[in-house]
Amino acid sequence: MKALITGITGFVGKHLEAFLQDKAEVYGTSRNSRSNNHIFQLDLLSETETFHLIKKIKPTHIFHLAGLSNVKDSWEHKADFIQANVIGTVHLLEAVRQADDQIKVMTVGSSEEYGIVPEGAGKIREEAPLHPISPYGLSKCAISMLVKLYYKSYGLNVTHARPFNHIGPGQRLGFVSTDFAHQIALINKGIVEENKIKIGNLQTVRDFTDVRDIVEAYYEIGRYGKAGEVYNVCTGEGVAIQNLLEILLSFSNKKIEPIVDPNRMRAAEIPRLVGDPEKLIKLTGWKPKRKLEDTLRDIYNNWLYKL
Repeated sequence: MKALITGITGFVGKHLEAFLQDKAEVYGTSRNSRSNNHIFQLDLLSETETFHLIKKIKPTHIFHLAGLSNVKDSWEHKADFIQANVIGTVHLLEAVRQADDQIKVMTVGSSEEYGIVPEGAGKIREEAPLHPISPYGLSKCAISMLVKLYYKSYGLNVTHARPFNHIGPGQRLGFVSTDFAHQIALINKGIVEENKIKIGNLQTVRDFTDVRDIVEAYYEIGRYGKAGEVYNVCTGEGVAIQNLLEILLSFSNKKIEPIVDPNRMRAAEIPRLVGDPEKLIKLTGWKPKRKLEDTLRDIYNNWLYKL
């Protein structure tokens, strides 16, 4: 495998690169200039640049991780999210089509594509209707449709991974687990005076998977995924944000009081998102290995080390 990872310097990209080190010849792209000889600066909004880089590297597989990913931010920067996620993907697929249509491409979507699921619907399967309720979810939904379009119209060997919430050490602020862990670490290190943590809606239920398990799933999809198909990447287990917070607070040496922060409430909130990973399991045998409490402890310890 000769792999090209777009967005290789991002949260998931770094973990995927590390996982592939002994399995593939790895190259990557970043929006920023890099001195590393296997990472290339690339603006995916330039189809010409993308085409020339693909011709230069000649990858057998492309893992398309580049893009914008924060749901809350997408409400304030709608056009940026459409440009980065949708137009960037169009340019990548066009460049692949013209450079070498035998390259296997995996795009990355999100459980936010499903939007609000009817109460009592249970675990969400890939064929469930897509009703995104955020600009971010809409942009990822468009990518999944582009995958089907390019497969059916041009025969491109492209698959779509649809991960649910992925968490782990190194995730930037702006996501629930790392935000909580960061605040708790600040208190325990004595960096802030008040033993209070700002929270949003604790009643929502999500399906959390360790990013180190996620990238293993991406590798399996890259190897065995069928062109034009979508694969949920998830645990199949729902966890309330309240439970997530309680686990993280159990690591604290100090008593901490949660305080509701209106700024942490989303304009539109999906009450429950829990996926069904059976399609991916049947295809590849992949299953998540890491326990939620262990992942949360790693996130918390990572912040203690960094602060």
